[in-house]
Amino acid sequence: MSDDARFEDADEGPIRLVAREADDLPVISALLQDAIFPVTEMVWDRRHRRFHILLNRFRWEDRAAAQTSGRAFERVRSLLTVSDVLAAGVQGFDRTDRDLVLSLLAIDFVPGADGTGDVILTLAGDGAIRLSVECLDLHLRDVTRPYAAPSGKAPAHDV
Repeated sequence: MSDDARFEDADEGPIRLVAREADDLPVISALLQDAIFPVTEMVWDRRHRRFHILLNRFRWEDRAAAQTSGRAFERVRSLLTVSDVLAAGVQGFDRTDRDLVLSLLAIDFVPGADGTGDVILTLAGDGAIRLSVECLDLHLRDVTRPYAAPSGKAPAHDV
């Protein structure tokens, strides 16, 4: 019998991912599905052309292990940064409502001319954030240790 490493033996660490091509984006979008964040945790730094969101990400990558072991589902605080942002806009929600909590459903990229395009963050309730970018440069990294999801449940969607 071989002593090769098995997936189950892996030491999970914080996620750190980069998307610089449209084909890289579906993985980050899937990991951020159902991430929640207060509207106060998103910032567009115009001077440095970066857009940041500090969100509470459901740990989809740990869902099966949590179900199998019977332990709590987990969330983790993660930082999403989009660089080279030329313009930012929102639709379907009031960004001045400091009590508003948003739920991220998906991230897409709509290419433009010469590598430019729009990063679209689709939110629950028909909201959206559009970031016009010079090029696709998106970073996701976990910034805290995982914690038990307060609801105790995995997100579910009606089909």
